[in-house]
Amino acid sequence: MDDGIVIGEGVVLDARPASFATRMLGSALDIAVQGAVLLVLLWLATGSVAVGGEDIAPALLVSVLVLVMVVVPTTVETLTRGRSLGKLATGIRVVRDDGGPVRVRHAFIRSLVGVGELWLTFGTVALVASLTNTKGKRIGDMLAGTYAIRIRGGRSTVAVVYMPRPLAGWAASADMRRLPDGLALAVRQFLARGQTMNETSRARMGQDLAGRVEKLVAPGPPPGTPPETFLMAVLAERRSREWAAAQRARSVAAEQAETVRTLPYGIPDPAR
Repeated sequence: MDDGIVIGEGVVLDARPASFATRMLGSALDIAVQGAVLLVLLWLATGSVAVGGEDIAPALLVSVLVLVMVVVPTTVETLTRGRSLGKLATGIRVVRDDGGPVRVRHAFIRSLVGVGELWLTFGTVALVASLTNTKGKRIGDMLAGTYAIRIRGGRSTVAVVYMPRPLAGWAASADMRRLPDGLALAVRQFLARGQTMNETSRARMGQDLAGRVEKLVAPGPPPGTPPETFLMAVLAERRSREWAAAQRARSVAAEQAETVRTLPYGIPDPAR
């Protein structure tokens, strides 16, 4: 059970933590890239000090170190949802303990703590912490509530989302609030892996997830609806509504662009 993603009241979804060797290789690649960027910026800073005087050297040095060790990794992990260059190369991703994508807060804590456990101690603190944790977490992961998982090398577990015909009418008229990212990910993973799960665990997990999703839907599904059918209908309707909203936004943007291009006061447009 230690190798799964925990959601809600201890419900676990299968997701293998990345191996120790893979994590170390990914971290080494990231640090090598950051080190190269640091050397380039320090070389540029040397030129700035020569022009501006030695009085600006301390402030410039601190700025460069903060930029490379904290700002850059935080920005990269946030924008890529946990996939830096090293993690991309090794096929791993950093996720929250509930399986959702990392946010700015998680990436910032990991980067800030990483200054001490990766840079100042040459990675020895991170190494010891990873070896003693069942999920291979370093201290930054423990404080941020994150860990690294494998996303390559296993079977594809992408759920094929479709609208169950008996629930099409109900889903079209139901009021559905936005699903939190972690819950939506949990539902997708459950639907993808349900066929391979123990029947008792499958039924218990389906009931748990359906109960959580039902709190965000009104009215609830028709009585007697199987949990997996309900979850599939919610995901399918959510996808359809997001697609329709994107289409409407695109149409409005096109109309606004056309209005901007139109000349005022009925002046003929020679381009037409």
